[in-house]
Order: sequence, then structure tokens, then C-alpha cells
Amino acid sequence: MRIIFMGTPEPAKKILQALLAARQAIILVVTQPDRGRGRGQKLAGSPVSELAAQIKLPIQKPESVKDPAFIGGLKALSPDLIVVVAYGKILPKAILEIPKHGCINVHASLLPKYRGAAPVQWAILNGEKETGVTIMQLDAGLDTGPIFSQAKISVDADDTTMTLMDKLFAAGAPLLLSVIKAIENGRFATVPQDNACASFAPALRKEEGSLDFKKTARATRDRIRACEAWPGAFTYYKGKPLKILRADKNFYEFKKPFAPGAVVDIINGRGFVVAAADQGILLEEVQPDSGKKMSAYDFVLGRKVKVGDIFPN
Repeated sequence: MRIIFMGTPEPAKKILQALLAARQAIILVVTQPDRGRGRGQKLAGSPVSELAAQIKLPIQKPESVKDPAFIGGLKALSPDLIVVVAYGKILPKAILEIPKHGCINVHASLLPKYRGAAPVQWAILNGEKETGVTIMQLDAGLDTGPIFSQAKISVDADDTTMTLMDKLFAAGAPLLLSVIKAIENGRFATVPQDNACASFAPALRKEEGSLDFKKTARATRDRIRACEAWPGAFTYYKGKPLKILRADKNFYEFKKPFAPGAVVDIINGRGFVVAAADQGILLEEVQPDSGKKMSAYDFVLGRKVKVGDIFPN
């Protein structure tokens, strides 16, 4: 089967590796254009682009998937199937209609739940204990197409967006291969989604990384886990932004009344405990504004943080 692969981040790269290992005929890789990375904003290709270049697969990086020349090039290849994995753009109808067997997508949720760009982040933000991966047929809607197959995955207390994505796409790879085999054999079936059960997972905005210690300790930690890749969870200390990178999964009781955001304890070698609405949350790794990642305990020593200090302040 002649397959065009469309994907961008590291999890999509792993799906592409699985297709190649299964000796699927990848005739073209489409990924996002090179973007600036790091402080110097040096242009660099996506993980999918790097893999494709390494093994000398044809690559295209269109600025717009609506470009008539790009669409015409896809048609000229006469693909049997287009596989889409976290590509980053919605495909127009003109592309959906090109392949003989249509376009199929590996989506990181149990559709119709969490349709949209950030299903993994919202599953963690909402405190889900279980999510999953769906292989679906793309149509003109936003993740509304019929479902080929699904697999459930547990969300562990230590999972972040990146670790959960790894688990989901690791489960998605064999699921995708089984669907492709069924399509090749003409023995596939799909199930329509129940639109009445749909929920949505839009891309996170920067302000959604802001921590509100008036919420519960669990909700606060869930936000830290969910915002790991983007936009990063943050608060303020002495008027300057402070990214919170990691917090302990265990919560802390404190007897003396403290306002939400107050430092209630400093734990030697580990970090500092901040009061949330119900319990304390131990912050373990932080990153000061324009600084490097550091242990929260080193931050305490360097900034002379003390019990009673308030975040934000």
C-alpha cells in the first residue's frame, strides 16, 4: 500500500518508525516547516523531518496545506492512504479526497471525548484516570469521523503530557498497523461517533499555565503535569515569573492556618511546600525567569525563601 505520512512531533516519529519497521511503503513524508529553537532561535526540523532525512525519504514542509501546488503534488503521487499523526494542521477536503482509502488519524483520546488539538493535556487537567487512543477516518469535521479501533490507557499519578503521549502512541502503533492490514484485506469496519457524548480539547493558551493556589492541591499539580511542554506552569515570586516544573504526587497536611499560596514548610534537600485550598503541595523543580532549571531547594537557598512567604507576591 502506497502511504503518505503526515506528522510532526516526537510521538509521530515513533509511529513513522513502526510503519517503516512493518515495511509499509512510505512514498512521502509531510511535516511542519522548520522552526526556530532555543535562545538563538536557530532553525531546526521537526523530529519527523529528522527521521525522514536520515533514511532519505522524500519530505515536504508546506507553509499551507491549502496551497494548490502542494495539493496537486499529492494527487500526482496517487497514494492509497494518508496517515496523519499530530501533524498540526486541519486538512482541507481537497486532500481528504485524494487517497484511494482516505485519510486515517491516530488521535490521543477515546473519541468522541476530547476532540481537538490538546486531548492529552486536557485529560490530565481534568484529572482523568483513564484515556486512550483512537484510529479514525478523517472527515471534514474536527475529529468527527468514524472509528476503526480504540485502546484504553491508564493515566498514572506521575504521568505528564509527554510521558502520557509516549504511552498513547506506543499503543497506537500496533493498532494502526492492524487497521492498515484490515483495509488492505478489505475486512475493516467503522463505527460512527456519538456526537452527543463529544467534548473538546482546544490548544492551551499561555495564560492556562498560571497556577491558582486557591484551587485544590491535586488540581494544582494536575496543571503542572499538563502544562509541561506548553505553556509551562508558572507563578510569581517577588514580581518575577517562576516556572514550576515538577511537584510531588503526595500532598501535605498542615495545622496552622495559611493563606493559599503561602509557604508552609521547607523540606531539606527537596523543596518547599505551598498551601493550596485543601492541602500543601511540595514543589520540587523550578525555573526562574531567564534562568536555568533548578531544584526547588536550591531556589529556596538562593532566594532565601522562608515559611510565610506568599506565591505569587
